[in-house]
Amino acid sequence: MAPAATLVPLMLALCTAAARAAVVEHTFKVGGTKITRLCMDSVIYTANQQPPGPTIEVTEGDTLVVHAVNDSPYPLSLHWHGVFQLRSGWNDGANKITQCPIQPSGNFTYQFNITGQEGTLWWHAHSSLLRATIYGALIIKPRKGSNGYPFPAPYEEIPILLGEWWNRNVDDVEIDGYLTGLGPQISDALTINGMPGDQNSCKGSAMYEVEVEYGKTYLLRIINAAVNVELFFKVAGHTFTVVAADASYTKPYATDVIVISPGQTVDALMNTSASPGRYYMAAHVFDSKTVAVPFDQSTATGVVKYKGVPDYAPAAMPSLPPHNDVVTAGRFYWSLVGLARPSDPAVPTTVDHNMVVTFGLNQAPCAPDQTKCSGFALVAAMNRNSFQFPEKASLLEAFYKGVPGVYSEDFPDFPPPVQGFRKATAVKKVKYNDVVEVVLQSEEYSSALGTENHPIHLHGFDFFLLAKGLGRFDPSMKSTYNLVDPQVRNTVAVPAGGWAVIRFMANNPGMWFMHCHLDAHLPLGLAMVFEG
Repeated sequence: MAPAATLVPLMLALCTAAARAAVVEHTFKVGGTKITRLCMDSVIYTANQQPPGPTIEVTEGDTLVVHAVNDSPYPLSLHWHGVFQLRSGWNDGANKITQCPIQPSGNFTYQFNITGQEGTLWWHAHSSLLRATIYGALIIKPRKGSNGYPFPAPYEEIPILLGEWWNRNVDDVEIDGYLTGLGPQISDALTINGMPGDQNSCKGSAMYEVEVEYGKTYLLRIINAAVNVELFFKVAGHTFTVVAADASYTKPYATDVIVISPGQTVDALMNTSASPGRYYMAAHVFDSKTVAVPFDQSTATGVVKYKGVPDYAPAAMPSLPPHNDVVTAGRFYWSLVGLARPSDPAVPTTVDHNMVVTFGLNQAPCAPDQTKCSGFALVAAMNRNSFQFPEKASLLEAFYKGVPGVYSEDFPDFPPPVQGFRKATAVKKVKYNDVVEVVLQSEEYSSALGTENHPIHLHGFDFFLLAKGLGRFDPSMKSTYNLVDPQVRNTVAVPAGGWAVIRFMANNPGMWFMHCHLDAHLPLGLAMVFEG
């Protein structure tokens, strides 16, 4: 009888786990949407006629199925930013890396399990600047629901998606950026949940508003879906407690300002303990560039309105940091530490593969087809390899089928002692279960171009952010590594002219893109790929 007595509780546990897991299914139809923004009528491309697109909510352990139908005139793919894609690398959605794009009038079904992750992630188009309007939140709840949070359960959760807006077709913006050789023009406005707010010359501009109750705690799920800019975000009269970043829990961090790079997410608790009224939430650019370059100086606004307060009541405006306030930005980025619960993976202490990856922008001669280029064109590289997207097949297909001539496995572990950049589709092969440590070093290759913060995003993995600093990395700085409770991230803002050290275990076979999440830099070549 003893084996039977043991079997019954085991079967009950398995059935309970199976009952908790679900299949969450969506259909995204990507097509043209007529919209009025900044007093202009436009046609933009969205998922399901929604800017931002639909919010996806799943529970850890669920299987997500998204049927993507491309009714737009552009080839595209959808990337599930931050999802590990364990044994489902074909579904990562990295254009020409893990799949060829979905052609106009075509469709593709993404299906993958979400395991070992909780928090705020997001999804977006991974093709040209189309992600400026094709994006949405991906929220992963704990299996225990709100009782599974390592902080008091909030009264309500509010997604806040920060973005950019152009008054032109964004595909045309990208094409012009290539023809001039200088990258895309700056955006015409910033947005909160797809709306620019009322701090612009267009009277009656759409503005996001959320009603709250006095004396409650709200969880703001903040996503920087902007294409090319870091952002400061504040709510007048209120403060935050940061509890997670990039879908990894942090020790509680009190602040009155959120600093967030493209691709990153921040979960922050906000108590509604202010005098009942109307309060602006606002976002504007954090400009980290070391040379003067024009940037979008608009301010996106929304409103937090307390229940019972009339719509005509005046709203208080927060005092945002100056655009170039590197001290405030650095304090925020460097103050976060991981929660490091006993159940969380520990930092690997033995490193199998060390790398130093330098990156930056430089000037190059205009190409013959860059018909609007004058003087020079921008180029970017990692370890002096300017990444070229493959033409014949996606990298994962070439890897799986052994298609020759698509890529080379000679991405260097360290920056080569040569001048100039090599245009190549080069990948770095690593062994399964190897612990990889990468020093990410920002370089100023051109004094005329300077440098800036670069949000470096790694597909397929989270990584431990062990340390970061200004200037050049020196091996003696290993003594500053946080091996106890480092941030766990999928996107790190490497300081302008500075460095960051990341460490991860290569336990997820596939082809995994690592690139700058400033989309202006991606076609310039600021990317590489891990093959494992």
